[in-house]
Amino acid sequence: MLKNGSPQGRRPDQLPAGRHGLPREAVVRNQQQRILRAVIDVTSVAGYGEMSVEDIISTAGVSRRTFYDHYTNKEAAFLAAYDDAVGRLQDDVRAAFDSADDVIARTTASLTVLIDRLASDPAMAEMCVVEVLAAGSEAVARRDDTMRRLATLIDDGVALLSGPANSLTAETIVGGIHEVIYARVLRGELDQLRDAIPDLVYAIFLPYAGPDGAAAARSSAVDAQVAQAAAR
Repeated sequence: MLKNGSPQGRRPDQLPAGRHGLPREAVVRNQQQRILRAVIDVTSVAGYGEMSVEDIISTAGVSRRTFYDHYTNKEAAFLAAYDDAVGRLQDDVRAAFDSADDVIARTTASLTVLIDRLASDPAMAEMCVVEVLAAGSEAVARRDDTMRRLATLIDDGVALLSGPANSLTAETIVGGIHEVIYARVLRGELDQLRDAIPDLVYAIFLPYAGPDGAAAARSSAVDAQVAQAAAR
């Protein structure tokens, strides 16, 4: 349960009371989005273990019946919230990857989007990175699938590079980056991780391109950050 009680008042995304003329599909979609956002917000405050259905429905501004129309229990709602958040995150990372011209630019763009999205929504980051590990075996399995997808993205990006890498290299890199992100989420320091993107790029390229190639990749990532800052 939430220690200080659930938020009171209407949510900004809550539909007007009474008749509003919206189609049923729009109402259902709005309810689901509010429930999923509530799961994220409650999880970041109470943790998955202490979160209750009552916390979710109070925060979302929906009835108990509405909640159970969509989800069987809090685990089902958590899994749906995780899938939704990670799905959007993966789409953004993949779009950044595909928009760049070369492997260094792709890696830098993907990492930048990943860290920016997590840093801009700390509650979502906590759910996806930390609390997912406490949400049961199915949640952990989905988290593992997310890690595999990110490893595949690295494999796709470095496919043309030569080096002593093997089938475990990308998996090891993703695991290491995850631990770096995990620690920053716990300490509330994700914003600071933006400055470390060039160093993360170096770590990714080191096993594939060696020290010189990794240093060149890091330098390119620094240039990309400078250009991005100048464009703002």
